[in-house]
Amino acid sequence: MQNADAQTSTMNDARPTKITFQYGDDDEAIEETATGSSNLDEDSSMCEPADDDKTSADYYFDSYSHFGLTHVIIQEMLKDVVRTKTYQNVIYRNTFLFKDKIVLDVGAGTGILSLFCAKAGAKHVYAVECSQMAVMAKEIVEANGYSNVITVLKGKIEEIDLPVPQVDIIISEWMGYFLLYENMLNTVLYARDKWLVNNGIVLPDNASLYLTAIEDAEYKEDKIECKKQSIMEPLVDTVDQNQIVTNCQLLKTMDISKMTSGDASFTAPFKLVAERDDYIHALVAYFDVSFTVCHKLTGFSTGPRSRSTHWKQTVLYLEEVLTICEGESISGSMTVAQNKKNPRDVDITLKYSLNGQRCVISRTQHYKMR
Repeated sequence: MQNADAQTSTMNDARPTKITFQYGDDDEAIEETATGSSNLDEDSSMCEPADDDKTSADYYFDSYSHFGLTHVIIQEMLKDVVRTKTYQNVIYRNTFLFKDKIVLDVGAGTGILSLFCAKAGAKHVYAVECSQMAVMAKEIVEANGYSNVITVLKGKIEEIDLPVPQVDIIISEWMGYFLLYENMLNTVLYARDKWLVNNGIVLPDNASLYLTAIEDAEYKEDKIECKKQSIMEPLVDTVDQNQIVTNCQLLKTMDISKMTSGDASFTAPFKLVAERDDYIHALVAYFDVSFTVCHKLTGFSTGPRSRSTHWKQTVLYLEEVLTICEGESISGSMTVAQNKKNPRDVDITLKYSLNGQRCVISRTQHYKMR
């Protein structure tokens, strides 16, 4: 397993500069160079191997060399080109959704999604950001000449007053590690229930959580035994696809346009079938995100067989090593719940059993994402 530390961005010495958008045939070609395709059927499939010939920096400079971007936006996009380019493709290739519409950008950050929406023809965009990044977002909007289209509001969605009674579209990058850790889902659902018009659009509108199993002897010993990390703490890291021992299984699908906040807590059964003789040291969770209202189904995956994102994967180490033969299965259930003291934290209960030729075990483990 590759150890990839999270990158951090800074606003120090960053000055807003004008972003030059290219639009049309040239932009289409550039987008394809950057991500290959954002079609969910191709990019999020566990069956498709990743193209590792280019780094994230390569994809960034290929696709954004024509942009006069501020240092902040460069840092943000370098961290996750897959995420940013997918959102850009969703907006630019589906302008019929945005034309003359009022958009609410929840957790706007630097305001890049708001700028995309404005360029796509939105009537007005309200970019809400509760951190100091809102100050920078406002400067970026002004520098690019969109102050008449984009209004940046600093504050929490639950506390602000929008200048309009309703919005047509809510767009947000709300997902956290393990999809639900430190996420903004409840904030998006609050905004949806308070401001979204009937038949309005939430982007993205679908998220799915998956589970698979891996062999990870070397790194389990290094990260758990040597570093004394608690086995109760899921590890966010990048998993090599060659470590995968079993099939993958869908645990939970969330329809963001219809679900309630309580739906984020659930218990789901699973059955993971071994595809070779091997050892299993951990179960691995990842998620897919899709935009089903687009003209063409679009989305991305955070799985081990897809291009890497800043979400990586979530590794849940097992207390004992499982010896599994091809065709045998690990069966059980996973319970996911918001922590009662801090709803941004996640409590996970994993029940699993293996009744194999060389290993018979039944166990329950508890994990805490803090």
